[in-house]
Amino acid sequence: MLRADAVWVETFTGLRIDRFAKLVRVVKERGGNGPGGGRPWSLPLADRVLLVAVHYRTNLTMRQLAPLFGISPATVCRVIHRLRPLLALEPAPRPVADVDRLWIVDGTLIPVRDRAVAASSRNYRFSANVQVIIDADSRLVIASARPAPGNKADAHVWRESGLPATAAGTTVIADGAYLGTGLIVPHRRRAGRPLLRGQEEDNAEHRRVRARVEHTFARMKNWNILRDCRQKGDGLHHAVQAVATMHNLAMTR
Repeated sequence: MLRADAVWVETFTGLRIDRFAKLVRVVKERGGNGPGGGRPWSLPLADRVLLVAVHYRTNLTMRQLAPLFGISPATVCRVIHRLRPLLALEPAPRPVADVDRLWIVDGTLIPVRDRAVAASSRNYRFSANVQVIIDADSRLVIASARPAPGNKADAHVWRESGLPATAAGTTVIADGAYLGTGLIVPHRRRAGRPLLRGQEEDNAEHRRVRARVEHTFARMKNWNILRDCRQKGDGLHHAVQAVATMHNLAMTR
């Protein structure tokens, strides 16, 4: 059976044992060791946190996770539903006034089975659009918005996401899909009017920096829950928040 030992933690979650221990402390401080509204927990808190992390990393079903941890599928479900909100990303600290920070925003499509939070989108699957802000220097996730139907444009989702308030007073860049939002976007090429040399150079630098958010998405999708989310309701939102937390821990030295 899996236990929260270094070899299992690093193999199944991609987190160093010290980073995982910090995650367990965060969950404990948020009340994760409290009662679950039923019988006492059959696993210690560290093993329960490992269970949730393994679920997000591997996307195994409840029936597959149960024998790995020596518990029933019903207990697996109860553990995941109890702990997943407690792994949420910490609120972003405001940048120091005299320090220039550059943030990057982009949206990614995540396939999800729950039709209530998804729509048929350009990847030919029912997906949700999740907007994420990262810090350009550290590549840490600053904030993520609640999922929106995947057929909505990035600019529309951004305006409704609540992220503009989070980013107020900070320089934020985005791709051309965010035209008209007030964010820094590439120069737009118009028919019959080629870009000037300086504008081409600006766009090349913009692409170079903005690629960091794509790299962040690629790392976050190492947690397979973001490749095919079977959870309903707030399940995808909690998964994105938890994965962002674990991504930040993995990136922290």
